[in-house]
Amino acid sequence: MVKKKLVLSAMAVLATLSLAACSSKKSSSQSAGTTASVKLSTNYNNTSKTDSSATKNGTLKLAEVNDSPFQGISDPVLASNAEDADVFAPGGSGNLFNVDKNFKIIDGGLANQRLSRKNKTATITLRKNAKWSNGMKVTAKDIEYAYEVVANKNTTSQQYSTDYNAIKGMAAYHAGKAKTISGITYPDGQKGRSVVIHFTKMSPSMKFSGNSFIWGTVEPYEYIKNVPIAKLASSKQVRKNPIFTGPYKLDKVVEGESTSWSPNKYYYGKKAQIGHISINVVSSNNIDKAIQSKKYDAAVPNNAGNLGGTDYKNLKNLKNYKIVGQSALSYSYFAFNLGYYNTKTGKNVSDPNAKMANKSLRQAMMYALNQDQILKKFGNGVSWRANTLIPPVFQKYYDASEKGYALNMKKAKALLDKAGYKKRNGSKWRSDPKGKALKIYFGAMTSNAANTASYQDYLQQWHKLGLNVQYTGGKPMEMNSFYDTLQKPKQNKMDIWIGALSTSSEPSQSQLYGESAAFNMGHFVTKKNTQLINAMNDNSAWNDTKRTKTFKEWQKYMNEQAAVVGNKFSYAWTPVNKRVKGFNVSPANNEFYSNLTLTSSKLQ
Repeated sequence: MVKKKLVLSAMAVLATLSLAACSSKKSSSQSAGTTASVKLSTNYNNTSKTDSSATKNGTLKLAEVNDSPFQGISDPVLASNAEDADVFAPGGSGNLFNVDKNFKIIDGGLANQRLSRKNKTATITLRKNAKWSNGMKVTAKDIEYAYEVVANKNTTSQQYSTDYNAIKGMAAYHAGKAKTISGITYPDGQKGRSVVIHFTKMSPSMKFSGNSFIWGTVEPYEYIKNVPIAKLASSKQVRKNPIFTGPYKLDKVVEGESTSWSPNKYYYGKKAQIGHISINVVSSNNIDKAIQSKKYDAAVPNNAGNLGGTDYKNLKNLKNYKIVGQSALSYSYFAFNLGYYNTKTGKNVSDPNAKMANKSLRQAMMYALNQDQILKKFGNGVSWRANTLIPPVFQKYYDASEKGYALNMKKAKALLDKAGYKKRNGSKWRSDPKGKALKIYFGAMTSNAANTASYQDYLQQWHKLGLNVQYTGGKPMEMNSFYDTLQKPKQNKMDIWIGALSTSSEPSQSQLYGESAAFNMGHFVTKKNTQLINAMNDNSAWNDTKRTKTFKEWQKYMNEQAAVVGNKFSYAWTPVNKRVKGFNVSPANNEFYSNLTLTSSKLQ
């Protein structure tokens, strides 16, 4: 289930990578409400006997909880929404490596990896029986081509970051000055089984899946080589007839609505046992009734959580279902528009004259919110206030001592007064320090009733603070439209927005908040931020004490800057019907879909 990518998602927070067993222990220095209050198991230990006939001929019915159609980009290099990762998950998405419970890369997957600090190389070797779902052999070129698609100057991929410049020749290729990446070589030729990646520096993160130096999936080069990289995301090879390396092959995709699967006879690993899998999009407002009426076995397990606190309250005691989950590789966040993305240089630029450039304004808006109260009401123990931008699933690097932004309206008002944001001439709204009218546009996505109520509370709190904050477009936006707006190189429709990020299973931050990161959509760039992010993976980072200190210093710095502020952490969880056997979302379960069987032909 390991997917090397970073994706965006709706407010219901979806996921990308492997799941991790996590302990959200409460530190004595934590504020109330910043830990989970329930404990969930990663495994439904169903001891019932498998019904071989029901398994072979039956259909596992999964729900993809989302309030918009999925985009339909099956290629993990090109996808930017977690919904696409979810609906194409049974195919395995070309994942290269197996991992242990801590996301450390281990042998046994589609390929094995060997690192050499001395030679500054990573050698990736495919297994002998590696094939695509159409029977084509997986080759060394398929490994290398993923890097070309990620880094091509005309690509639509959003995964590139400056960390990839550590690969020799990558910067020249990314700039369009070279046709190939000189630092990736083939010991036994392009149709062989191995590639060697030559680096200018090595990083301790390379030992783990989801790092920002070694890409973790393959591309079917022979299948897509005639499609220009710029047009790959819209091609039939990606949208209509994609091929995979995992346990299931795609039988049908109904655009934006559903995918259907059957066993892939060419899969190298444990053979899929269930005859059919169907995945259908279900809105957040309809999912509870759909589960209660036994229409679905489970929601798609996705490591970040597409079900919320209200769902948990409604479903936790549902007969014939077992709740499975763990702390998510994701978080929701508030971000401010501070600049633009320079398409010529490939870098984000912070504008000191941007409307939201004043740090005191940003801090005040965060102190005005009562997220603890909101999550006490709607979180029901499975969501809690985020106090940093690193989820607690990363126990070593997460800083429980950071307080984040709990409600403090007095401090919020004082910050604005001191910074010159005052009410003038009898106005009910504060103007900017120059005396000009200040109107702030808030971007949010359409979602369920609980999230919509939360949005309204945010607006009310900001109004109490004296800030004229209004929805972008007058109301929450459909998800795809929301991100189409947000991902423009320069936009002025959203001054502040609430979104969600599914993180990599390695906590380095260059792909999210680096100077060249496409996901740095608030365009926050400072010298110190760049220094701290670089220090997460420089030579000093091989000393884990030093690396841990860097991560905690970065969390403190980001809280103080308030350019991006954590909103909530959550469990990734789903109810599982009791007819399903083998449902285990631990990251060490590298054969999630292959291990599933059924005990009955019908949902129980």
